[in-house]
Amino acid sequence: MASKDDTQAKAPPETRNVVQFLRSSKSGMKIRVGALNGKRVDYFKGKSAVKALLSPAYAKVKNVPKITTEAEAEALLQLSIQYAFYLRVDRGAPTGSSISPRHVTVVPQQQFAQDAYFVWLYEGSQWTTYAGGLLMVALMLAAVMFPLWPPVMRLGVWYLSIAMLGLLGAFFGLAIIRLIFYIITVVIASPGIWIFPQLFADVGVIESFVPFWEWDVPKKKAGKKKKAKAPSGASPEEQLANNGGAFIEEVGDESPEQSRPGSRSARVEEVPDVDS
Repeated sequence: MASKDDTQAKAPPETRNVVQFLRSSKSGMKIRVGALNGKRVDYFKGKSAVKALLSPAYAKVKNVPKITTEAEAEALLQLSIQYAFYLRVDRGAPTGSSISPRHVTVVPQQQFAQDAYFVWLYEGSQWTTYAGGLLMVALMLAAVMFPLWPPVMRLGVWYLSIAMLGLLGAFFGLAIIRLIFYIITVVIASPGIWIFPQLFADVGVIESFVPFWEWDVPKKKAGKKKKAKAPSGASPEEQLANNGGAFIEEVGDESPEQSRPGSRSARVEEVPDVDS
């Protein structure tokens, strides 16, 4: 009897590429955790796989069959079942509390359906897992063998740690100084001045220190849309029609208390309808 790995090895390259896409995080599929024969496994719903094959992310994958309808997606997913990348299962009761993984059992009828559940038998690429494990082991060995390091290496690590602590301390010191300066300027030069206003903004490292200072002026909210005015050369009858029976005349504000020179205000006068 052929093993799972042997069956998966017989799959065409295009089918394998489809399965690799579905197993990756790019597909956006919702993965659930269950228990199959006492072992924790991942499983998904058929509707989620169909949605992933119709997504724009799948359209960017190379060397895969083109999918435009749900029927084509279901046919492709049915084809993948025969290579034992995943199998249809029935969900049972939770293994413990209500939030614990549920028991899943493989069913004899391996027919794809959007409302059915399928357990993953394909683990995908494991190189990232292996690389992470080797890196973890290397770091642990390096930490344990620190007393055996050459004096030059130990001195270099010490300088590096001091530099990192100094950089972190300088950042916190700058944050405290800019806060104190802002409080002082609020009192003597309202509304206050922020040094490096983009320091905590979601920008790049260089952009965080540009500009050097900025007034603490609140951003203006978008005002209501102003009513369109009639053209300056329009006749009184045209202005009357454009403004719904109201004649709008702009006059200069001659109030001596107005601080802005040349400001203007609007005066609205109701006039009788010329057609009446």
